[in-house]
Amino acid sequence: MDETATRVLRDEHHLILDVASALEATLGTEVAGGVRDLDVIDDCVAFFRLFADRCHHGKEEDLLFREMEESGMPADSGPIAVMLAEHRRGRILVAAMGTALDRIRAGRADAAHDLSAAAWSYIDLIRAHIGKEDNILFEIADNLIGGGRCQRLCAGYREADGCSFGDRSKAQLEALAAGIIARTT
Repeated sequence: MDETATRVLRDEHHLILDVASALEATLGTEVAGGVRDLDVIDDCVAFFRLFADRCHHGKEEDLLFREMEESGMPADSGPIAVMLAEHRRGRILVAAMGTALDRIRAGRADAAHDLSAAAWSYIDLIRAHIGKEDNILFEIADNLIGGGRCQRLCAGYREADGCSFGDRSKAQLEALAAGIIARTT
């Protein structure tokens, strides 16, 4: 397929949505007093922190959005500003899931509600967020960024993919996602 300014990011969206669905399936196994598989949820939190945020959102914020700004699209208002605000909201929700997991593991059964609330809010947020990006922002980006600019942007994505996210490579995070999905289907 032809390279576009957003192809890599769209492909990553599929994996993020698959892990969000795995989290949803895990939440559906809740029982009185807590959640059955905290390890799956812990892996989802790690995936969302490292892959969805550091790897994927990092590429959007550091590469795509900057390229769009250089094309004349403002970052302090409009679609980019909305996406940045949603990235921040996602970080807050993922942190809340991590905190609730820690509290549950420390014997605080009351934290199960906090975990569930943050997780469901994140699932709703990420699905709506990806819908907006795929159907609005990325369409704009693909129309704005072509030719040599697209090639440079995509080279930047490849370079970013070679980095470590936390202590894991992109391939390790993709394997983590595959494991999460396999355990929940």
